[in-house]
Amino acid sequence: MSQKKARVTLKQVAEHAGVSRATASLIVRNSPSISEPTREKVLASMEELGYVYDRVAANLRGQSSTTVGLIITDIANPFFNELLVGVHNRLEEDGYTVILGTTFDMENKQQKLISTMMEHRVGGIILCPVSDSSSINVEELQRWNLPIVTAVREIEGLACDYVGINYAEGAQMAVEHLINKGHQRIAFVGGNSESSAWQNRKKGYMLAHKKAEIEVDESLIVESSAERSGGVESIERVLEESDPPSAVFCFNDLVAFGVIEGLRRAGYQPGKDVAVVGFDNVEESATLSYPSLTTISSHAKVIGSKAADLLHQRINNNEVEQQRIILHPDLVIRESS
Repeated sequence: MSQKKARVTLKQVAEHAGVSRATASLIVRNSPSISEPTREKVLASMEELGYVYDRVAANLRGQSSTTVGLIITDIANPFFNELLVGVHNRLEEDGYTVILGTTFDMENKQQKLISTMMEHRVGGIILCPVSDSSSINVEELQRWNLPIVTAVREIEGLACDYVGINYAEGAQMAVEHLINKGHQRIAFVGGNSESSAWQNRKKGYMLAHKKAEIEVDESLIVESSAERSGGVESIERVLEESDPPSAVFCFNDLVAFGVIEGLRRAGYQPGKDVAVVGFDNVEESATLSYPSLTTISSHAKVIGSKAADLLHQRINNNEVEQQRIILHPDLVIRESS
């Protein structure tokens, strides 16, 4: 007696045609977003493999999912740990399960995570975009009518819900604090200029100088990775200046920790010889940093909670008006300045 032939899956069709499962799924649903050559290639694979569209399974998949995706750039950054807590605490109230993905600030990894989460049929995604994100891969989500909320960084030209902090206001507060302490040469170090978060921090840095009528020395603005190692590298560069800065404003607290380390290596006493201000107010800035770090509180848990709340609203009604929530930062003064 012959065995029953196993049903050909859409994943097998996609692999045979050399496309993603998400693309194959769009084709069986007659999506107009797929090019005709790709459509013909996938249809040919379906015919060759004997694929039969499982309408019952498709209807089941169409039901609202209680799984949502959270995509962040760096799990090692305590800021994102706190944001995750805010997301998890809020969504747990409504019975959601959160799938976490990390891009390491690489757009190809971001695209792969988005595709994977779509293939696993999440009910929606909270995306903390990579520095140089384009709107292309996120627009794919919107074509699927999949709810999405961006957080922390905005993608220029993309119309979707967003939650973040007023980075320009926070940077201006930090630099004005240093100016009020008598500093005239203030470096701005760390981060990637392609990021909207960096651009807005620079805006605040420039505004504080303009308000105080202090000329900005562009050589004191140094980009680096937004990590401790980036802080070490960037402070080494600015200390090579013939007239080094007396204070440093850092892209985030991780960079600030690196700056403090780099200053010590160079024989400076952080907080006395050179003032240091960070951004984010992660827990370690008060408990583990020596000296304790003056910083800007960017309310990571609140951002996570509000992003989760927006996603929950959009999952339940994708026709609601888009929202842009901007939180106000706080200056937390400690020993480093």
